[in-house]
Amino acid sequence: MAKRQSEKAKQRFPCEKCPLRPLPIFRELRAEELAFVSRFKRGELAVEKGATVLLEGSHSAHLYTVLSGWAFRYKLMTDGRRQILNYLVPGDLVGLQGSLMGEMQHSVEALSPMLLCVFERGQLEELYRRHPGLGYDITWIASREEQMLDENLLSIGRRTALERAAYLLAFVASRGQAVGLLSSDVREIPITQQHVADTLGLSLVHTNKTIRKLAQRKLVEWRDGCRILDLEGLMELAGWEGLPTTPRPLL
Repeated sequence: MAKRQSEKAKQRFPCEKCPLRPLPIFRELRAEELAFVSRFKRGELAVEKGATVLLEGSHSAHLYTVLSGWAFRYKLMTDGRRQILNYLVPGDLVGLQGSLMGEMQHSVEALSPMLLCVFERGQLEELYRRHPGLGYDITWIASREEQMLDENLLSIGRRTALERAAYLLAFVASRGQAVGLLSSDVREIPITQQHVADTLGLSLVHTNKTIRKLAQRKLVEWRDGCRILDLEGLMELAGWEGLPTTPRPLL
């Protein structure tokens, strides 16, 4: 499981000074909402690359918001085959499914060193009762997750292998760019070709051939990870218009 720091340790980033809140992608909280979220937060959790943040079938007393770093959600079949469901970036809420259903139906693994904000799951009832705006935010987050899964299902069902790979890399890069993980100077996504294969349902050999085609088109460069060379070109190849511009919630 993830390597944890003491929950009573001094918080590096109080909610009032959260480095994510000034980003235009996140909606601004009202003063009373921010005060509640600040009380809701119990500390911060440092996670090493490759660590399991949450395990399928487990019960967690906490929810987490990604403050920094990358992760992915996945399910394992009994024979060990893995299906990656989605990728997590700063601002994403982790563990909501376990909070509402009793146990996690998927696992979460860190793609890079991460810092997570830790919230007490037991206070969700108070959140819904006293702060309906925050309750709506959680509903919005769950609905957005469903929308992303719909797009992924469309990709697997109807896009060609080349279009699937283009969509996946454009989608992950766009999400990273929106929260400051990628910029004009930093264009690397910390995923391997095995991650791509496990997301798209392709063999590693087929994935390698597909990535080479993207590289030949000067859309990506693959060394230790994936370097995005032409995000707009990936989007055009995938037939994807990009992420919505509506400000999203941040707990």
